[in-house]
This record gives sequence, structure tokens and C-alpha cells, in this order.
Amino acid sequence: SDKMLKHVHKIRWERREEPNFDNLEIGQGDWLNMEGLEDSVRHPKKGYGAIICLGNSFSHLPHNHTQAIRNFHNFLKPGGVLVIDHRNFDYILQHGDLPNSNSKLYYQGDRIQSIKTSLMLDKYGSDRLVLDYTLDVTGLGVGSGKFSLSYYPHTLAGFTALLEGVFGATANHTVLPDFAAKVEGEPSYYVHVIVK
Repeated sequence: SDKMLKHVHKIRWERREEPNFDNLEIGQGDWLNMEGLEDSVRHPKKGYGAIICLGNSFSHLPHNHTQAIRNFHNFLKPGGVLVIDHRNFDYILQHGDLPNSNSKLYYQGDRIQSIKTSLMLDKYGSDRLVLDYTLDVTGLGVGSGKFSLSYYPHTLAGFTALLEGVFGATANHTVLPDFAAKVEGEPSYYVHVIVK
């Protein structure tokens, strides 16, 4: 979003005296049309060493998941790494609730009062998971503390198949529950690290 890009530009400016921050290129693009990014940012000729897609953001893409992963793959140099995550949708689909709902992995603070889950079909005929958030916004000067986010619920097996279908079944692929080698109980997120 424009707001996120402005925030990143501000951080780059504040840290411009540090090595590499002044040379940092920031661009905005469409995962389904990565070629169009050339207008926004120059790409390294040999490809990127890493592409990082975190915060469960990929799950908001409504369709064409294979094309987006293929684009990430194409922009990586040989030996480059894709780091991408998704919620533990297996647990949510089976139990109708979030695993470890007290997790502070991405959402910091104590303003979340509740998260309600529901499943629906979207216009593409795919299952969509909707999370309805209720937040305590007392003293923030904002309107309602209610909002909804819609996701394509990638299962662990389905997302693994998606990645390996593009990168190849023999690609070096590691899955980290909640960024760790192992967690007690059900993880909130799965982080995939796969090498081109």
C-alpha cells in the first residue's frame, strides 16, 4: 500500500548514513506481473539473492497462486532463496478457530479483543477464510475497532505442493513452524524457505 511504502521510505531516510540504506531501492509492483516492476525498481541482472514475503500476505492473493510463485522463482538467481509464510490454515479449517490465539508473532500489543473465523466461497469458486477482528481502539482517535480480512486458506501440504511444483520436488525446502525448528503445540504460522 502507499502508506506502507511511505513508511519504508521514511525509515530509509532516517537510516541513510548506515551502510546500504542509502542505496536501498524501494518499489511497488504486482506479484502477477513482475515484469512491470522495471518502472519502479531496477532488478539485479543475475537475479535476487532472496525474496521475502512474510506477514501472511501471500494468502490475500485471491487466485493465480502458481503464477505468482513462478514469478518469484524467475526473479531469483540460482541459489537464491524464497522465504514465504502462511497461517496454520490446517488447524483453522479443522477446528474453526486460531491455534495459539495469544501468539504475538506478528500482532504485537494487547488491543485484539477477539478474532472470529468463517469460511465462504469466493467468485472464483475457492474457499475463502474470513477473520473478523475486534480491537480495543480506546484513546486512538479512530472509528470502529472492527475489521475483516479475507484469505485463501493454504494448507501445509497444498502450499508445499505449490512451491515444489514450481521449484521442483528436489529443491532444498525447509518448513519452520513459527520461525523455529520445532514448537510445542500447534504453530500459528508456517514459514517456508526454498532454494532455487
